[in-house]
Amino acid sequence: MMEIREVTDHKKQYISLLLLADEQENMIDRYLEKGTMYVLDDEGVKAECVVTDEGNRILEIKNIAVPPAFQGKGYGRKIIDFLIDFYADDFDILQVGTGDSPLTIPFYEKCGFRRHHILKNFFIDNYDHPIFEDEVQLVDMIYLQMPLSNNPEFFLA
Repeated sequence: MMEIREVTDHKKQYISLLLLADEQENMIDRYLEKGTMYVLDDEGVKAECVVTDEGNRILEIKNIAVPPAFQGKGYGRKIIDFLIDFYADDFDILQVGTGDSPLTIPFYEKCGFRRHHILKNFFIDNYDHPIFEDEVQLVDMIYLQMPLSNNPEFFLA
């Protein structure tokens, strides 16, 4: 039976999954302990996610990963749907920052996120080596957001 559960201790036991989404461990260390971590267990862990409270009722996905063998089976979407349901009363916006990659941007857009803003040169300035996804070097951090509230003022243009 599938379940999503919070991980409160020994979060680094999932480092191999965390590194799938963020390949530099010292960058993971910046948010792992202050974040809330969830794993999706379906006869074994099939996905993980770390979220942080960014203030102003914004919840940010800092890390979300599904092992390659289980990608495309809906596990990433199930975690996002869980976050939407679980945090709708406490936050107005769910956001995620990612590289401008043909692998990740379409996934988030399919889940209902919309592009919001860009942090120029994020991957150049914060990582000690070039990061590539699907043979594309990641340079800028693309932030996408979705409203968690039904209040129209929180819907993005």
